[in-house]
Amino acid sequence: MAILLQRVKSKMAIFAHRKARGMLDGEYGSVFRGRSLDFDDLRAYVPGDEVRDIDWKASARHGSPLIKRYVAVRRQTVLLIADTGRNMAAEARDGETKKDIAVMALGVVGYLAHRHGDVVGLVCGDANGSRTLPAKGGESHLERLLREVDSATGLDSGPSRIEGQLEHVARTVKGRHLLFVVADESAADAGTEQLLRRLRAQHEILWLTIRDADLVGESNAGQDAVSVADAALLPGHLAASPGVAAAYAEAATERDAGRHAMFRRAGITEGHVTGSAGVITELFALLERHRRAG
Repeated sequence: MAILLQRVKSKMAIFAHRKARGMLDGEYGSVFRGRSLDFDDLRAYVPGDEVRDIDWKASARHGSPLIKRYVAVRRQTVLLIADTGRNMAAEARDGETKKDIAVMALGVVGYLAHRHGDVVGLVCGDANGSRTLPAKGGESHLERLLREVDSATGLDSGPSRIEGQLEHVARTVKGRHLLFVVADESAADAGTEQLLRRLRAQHEILWLTIRDADLVGESNAGQDAVSVADAALLPGHLAASPGVAAAYAEAATERDAGRHAMFRRAGITEGHVTGSAGVITELFALLERHRRAG
């Protein structure tokens, strides 16, 4: 029984009336339909070609710019990439577990793909390894993907490391796909940026970040918090300290700015959500920004 997918479809009906759902379908179609392409061969660059389609290695060997030429494929492949490490068992900003928000977001994108006749696959995992479920069509298959994410994520999961899943995709996935990544807040670093650039040269990428719970401030006075990543304790009396709150906010702002800049340099569109109630609205905005940046 498609319990998780039915939950996704029900929330889509609640949070988006028929016109809005039609607009969401339209954004998906306009962003992805024209990019249902697979690599065919190389040809000489001519003015007006997309710079992103230049094959730099082949151009260096040839001595002049060469463009990667693509041919249309019948169906698009959407690859859902999910962090199922224990960070995703933590609470998000609005009080839900990040896992539940991730399942909602993955379900919406997967269901949009299904409605457009596309096939959907999954790569998920933690720092200990990655698991791949091949791309197929149908609601029962989509339900299986969502159940995999739901059942694999818990406090007893391995540490979160979305870079591991991205490295797995870079090693094993051939052809040109649409990658939809759902992960918690992460810090930018040179290695991750290089990996993202490599993936972006081959795929279209959309990234959705699930925001951390707000652990500091007067509202957290008297409430101890424990990190699911390393079991570190943040006592409630420290969380309410103005000095701690200011330092926390500064560190979070710096981390977010670094991540945003990394995605911008890599040519990847990022969105963020604090709870499942904002998923549909943010996905619409994410698709629209990606289309305009295209």
